Amino acid sequence: MPLLEALHGEAMSKEALEKYDFNAISIATLASHSSLQIFRGAKQEGFRTVAIVVENRLWFYKQFKHLIDYFIVLRSWRELCRRDVVEELKKLSAVIVPHGSYVEYVGLECAESIEVPIFGLRKLFRVEADQWAKMKLLQEAGIPTPRLYKVGEEIDRLVIVKLPGAKGGRGYFLAKNSKEVLEGLRKRVEEGLLNSLEEAMIQEYLFGVPAYYHYFYSPVLDRVEMLGADIRYETNIDGLKRLPPKFSIELDLEPTFVVVGNIPLVLRESLLPKVLEYGVRFVEATKRMLPPGAIGPFCLESIIGEDMEIRVFEFSGRIVAGTNIYVNGSPYSYLYWDEPMSTGRRIARELKMAIEKGVLEKVVT
Repeated sequence: MPLLEALHGEAMSKEALEKYDFNAISIATLASHSSLQIFRGAKQEGFRTVAIVVENRLWFYKQFKHLIDYFIVLRSWRELCRRDVVEELKKLSAVIVPHGSYVEYVGLECAESIEVPIFGLRKLFRVEADQWAKMKLLQEAGIPTPRLYKVGEEIDRLVIVKLPGAKGGRGYFLAKNSKEVLEGLRKRVEEGLLNSLEEAMIQEYLFGVPAYYHYFYSPVLDRVEMLGADIRYETNIDGLKRLPPKFSIELDLEPTFVVVGNIPLVLRESLLPKVLEYGVRFVEATKRMLPPGAIGPFCLESIIGEDMEIRVFEFSGRIVAGTNIYVNGSPYSYLYWDEPMSTGRRIARELKMAIEKGVLEKVVT
């Protein structure tokens, strides 16, 4: 797994950090995904905020200028690593908080190599961009996962075919056999969604309730916290549920899995020990495979079967959009903090504690 860009960026960001004013740290993020939550959490903890925004979105984010102290306006997201932009971020003593749009918008090379401190583990970006590497990490953690297939392998059950990168489910499709898999993959190559057939991940389709768990690993406190859970609402697979089966067959509608929103979920308490155990296992696996390991927010994405078994089919190594449900805290975050604690605020709280204890290098790379 090539990590040259990540290691170079990490070394340069540490050099930049040495020149920062720790009394005037700014929290910066791309104006997208969960940025409003991140900005609000930063302000709650007393930080300055920096919105990195493209021109056509500036009007919208100016509606929330009470949460944003500085705007860095780009013509396109790919300008993030431009030298003058990087220098401006450094002058603001900025720490970048990556979210689900970060790598997808700016590109993997820029995301890894940018010479600005990043809250979290930048080595994880490359793993997230590779579906096979993601599953290997989950398996290394000893977390139950669905069966995987390679292109051309005989398929004897319903599968879901996933594309690499964070595209919110765009391009995913279902197939019943090897022929349908190949037809669907070739179509995605023609549409420019795939460079090659081998990039895709073919997973056994799991039946049950989809459940997404929001975690936070604190290097300062050395603990894994469970901060929330959600269900994703996807088009048009969720819309098809409203149709009687005969109509969906007659209309010959192909299910799609593009995420349009999130629904709060409170789990039965008997499931919580297993959910937290999987979060701990994930962190320990990242420490072994990608030292120093996970930092801050991450999410395990699962199906809960009728036997109450939890199998994880995906993970996100950063703050996920489902946390936006809990801008004023979730039932779980209250159990840890006894005050409103969103994931955005939890990020800022971790930075604040790290600065106060003189261990900022533990939470940024």
